[in-house]
Amino acid sequence: MRVTISDVARAAGVSKTTVSRVLNTKAEVDGATAARVREVIDVLGYVPSSGAVGLARGSSRTIGMLTPSLTWPWMGEVLQGVADTVEAAGYGMLLFTCNRGADSVAHFATQVSARAFDGLLVVLPEGTLGTVTAMHRRGMPVVLVDDHGHRPAFPSVATTHHIGGASAAAHLLATGRERPLVITGPTRFGCVRERLAGFVDVLPTDLVINGEFTEDTGRDAVERSLAEGRPFDSVFAHNDLIAAGALRALRAVGRRVPDDVALVGFDDLPMARHTEPPLTTVRQPMRAMGEAAARMLLAGLGGAPLPDEPLVLPTELVVRRSA
Repeated sequence: MRVTISDVARAAGVSKTTVSRVLNTKAEVDGATAARVREVIDVLGYVPSSGAVGLARGSSRTIGMLTPSLTWPWMGEVLQGVADTVEAAGYGMLLFTCNRGADSVAHFATQVSARAFDGLLVVLPEGTLGTVTAMHRRGMPVVLVDDHGHRPAFPSVATTHHIGGASAAAHLLATGRERPLVITGPTRFGCVRERLAGFVDVLPTDLVINGEFTEDTGRDAVERSLAEGRPFDSVFAHNDLIAAGALRALRAVGRRVPDDVALVGFDDLPMARHTEPPLTTVRQPMRAMGEAAARMLLAGLGGAPLPDEPLVLPTELVVRRSA
């Protein structure tokens, strides 16, 4: 049976609050009492929970993180950046996903009500902006990772989607491409609209097909354009999965990449280095965004003022053989 803080308090002849104060090295506990409590902890083999450690401190020393799904291709990079930063600061992390829609949100809300964590990092699940904003207004410290162009009323870390799209267009234009096919993600996302706007500012095109962030979208868009006889000499895909689908469709009909069609993706997922040919893409600094968001939230929990404007980290064009 697990040893609890109550067991320690009973054996040491003190209150649970006193045990918690010893765990938190509070000065108001006299030396003899603190020594007795530590001896009991050693004898019983007590391992404090985050709740016990935070009892006297008034915090759980735990960060909550809300995400849409762990299957998003770049989510692992964001989580690693957050975990590295949070753990280095001596905090724990509770992870919540919204895979079950309203049920997931309801479960998450109960954890907020129970004050299971001190602050919240969010990769925004669809349809939850209002809920998260209300939590922030009620006093929950919140930092958003990758704002998708929403520009929320609380701190966020974003990246340069418009500049990323423009850099892809400039690179294609510099290599002599003049008739691009652009395959976008869902246009309800602000990041998609920003990437498209940045691209067409530099290299205008009327050949734009909207879809999802999937390989099927890339394959279907290329097949549709070829079937309709709409010529293109390049493809700008709004993520690397779309680019991979486009690449397969081009190879299936004998179009050589990059000789016949140049191809540029977005994200720089690990797979981008392993396609054939390796994929030119716009790198999102996802791990750095997770790190920056976690540092921002931890600083706010420590009393530092949180910024009113988003912290924006730059994208980077990574040139490989596909373009």
